[in-house]
Amino acid sequence: MIIIGEKINGSIPSVAKAIASKDADFIRELAKAQTAAGASFIDVCASVNDNIEVETMKWLIDLVQEVTDVPIAIDSPNTSVCVECIKFCKKPGLLNSVSLEGDKIDVAFPVLTANPGWKVAALLNDERGIPQTAARRLEVFDGIMARALQFGIDPSRIHIDPLVEMLCTSEDGIAMIVKVMKEIKIKFPTIHITGAVSNISFNLPARKLVNQSFVVLAMNAGMDSAILDPLNRDLMGMIFATEALLGMDDYCMEYIGTYRAGIFGTIK
Repeated sequence: MIIIGEKINGSIPSVAKAIASKDADFIRELAKAQTAAGASFIDVCASVNDNIEVETMKWLIDLVQEVTDVPIAIDSPNTSVCVECIKFCKKPGLLNSVSLEGDKIDVAFPVLTANPGWKVAALLNDERGIPQTAARRLEVFDGIMARALQFGIDPSRIHIDPLVEMLCTSEDGIAMIVKVMKEIKIKFPTIHITGAVSNISFNLPARKLVNQSFVVLAMNAGMDSAILDPLNRDLMGMIFATEALLGMDDYCMEYIGTYRAGIFGTIK
């Protein structure tokens, strides 16, 4: 599982406060903690006004890179901001995100072609918004992959976000999104499937239980990348256990190794 650490996000009140007060130590500590917990990428999302977003992103990215070599996931709904922030990163990371909405792909894909080490998260929405059926989401997916082919972007560089939505407003649980994930993996076995795990549990009690249950089901459907809280030790343990149960961990060596490293399990 590719772990995209979600903690440095201005939509989180404590992070918003740290950004407003320029509390550099708070941001550094979040980066260090997520690195120690096994994050594959450190997501950086400013969630500030447009006129200060790029400078705020640079400040955050610089702080993260002071304390960790883990690559950055540049996170903004404004694709132009994502592209602008690539130059602040010391190594290739993940651009989060693009979609078929507006000119996002036209802005991002030429830059990705010129920077082959970078990966990209692509959301399955377009000008009509979030598709409400599996067939429509797969139609958007086909459109994204057609554009990727035009720009010579290999599927292995793409993290498809099938759009994880609130369980409490769903009529069929996660059946639709599971169908989408499975079909995507059949079409492009080397592509990655990602998503914001915590979205599934909005407005529900005991959210961590729902998140953990979702991860197991989603991994079984093909999810191999996720935006989540790596400091949630139970969730991390669930991920490594699920990998072992799905036959992705020879002789459970990764499960045993990460347990011994203290990534999950009882704190001694």
